[in-house]
Amino acid sequence: MTVSELDHKATGYSTRQAYWLARAAELTYQDEAAMRSETQKWGFDRFHYFYTQHHELPIEDTQGFVAASDKMIFVAFRGTEPTNIKDWLTDASGPASPGPGAKGFVHLGFHQALMSVFPEIEDKIAEFSSNGQTLWITGHSLGGALAMLAAAQLHFEDPRLLPDGVYTFGQPRTCDRLLANAYDGALKSRTFRYVNNNDIVPQVPPEPVYHHVSTLRYFDSNGRLREKNSLLGGLDDKAKGLTADMFAPGTDGLRDHSMAKYVELLERNAN
Repeated sequence: MTVSELDHKATGYSTRQAYWLARAAELTYQDEAAMRSETQKWGFDRFHYFYTQHHELPIEDTQGFVAASDKMIFVAFRGTEPTNIKDWLTDASGPASPGPGAKGFVHLGFHQALMSVFPEIEDKIAEFSSNGQTLWITGHSLGGALAMLAAAQLHFEDPRLLPDGVYTFGQPRTCDRLLANAYDGALKSRTFRYVNNNDIVPQVPPEPVYHHVSTLRYFDSNGRLREKNSLLGGLDDKAKGLTADMFAPGTDGLRDHSMAKYVELLERNAN
């Protein structure tokens, strides 16, 4: 069974909406022409592709799109292969940058990757916002971190601007506790952080320096979507797929990070 068409009038949380935001996050791995063509099929008549190449970061580039209809706006960020940034993701001692609104701190790399495209995204949201549309932000892996930070940047710059939904998939820990708490105070009910079982990327960079924002949606080892998981139950479930090196090719930690897997699981649970 296929999930029904994207509802441009949707508000609030739903698994169906999460599926479509996962599709948007997955689409960012395609080229500009494919992104433009597919979003037109989804009913978006306005589209802007953004791309910046980085020469001094472990991240090669920042890429994604802003798409709009008369009812909704999507902002989607592409991720990166976790093996490409393994050393950076597992390093808690890297330089930090003040977070959005000078609230707490984020890893300097996340900050630089976002700010290379944020003014452009902000301008396009303003340009496309012609009809009081809802605003949705999404991303996978690194793109999930950028989606969360973009939502914070938009809101802390202008408290009247609250995204209707921020959906991330396989997002790494993005910020310190101060920013995580400030973010949750403003956007907890609008943010949904999806984690697939043993996905390695949400486990890095390590605590206690870095933290996650709150609202978790967890796929267990059987692919069932859970809104919460007990500590002991979660450890038992994760143990079913543990390997010695979670970054090694073909291991459970990397298989569970696949964006295609998130789309598949959301389609199954939405139906």
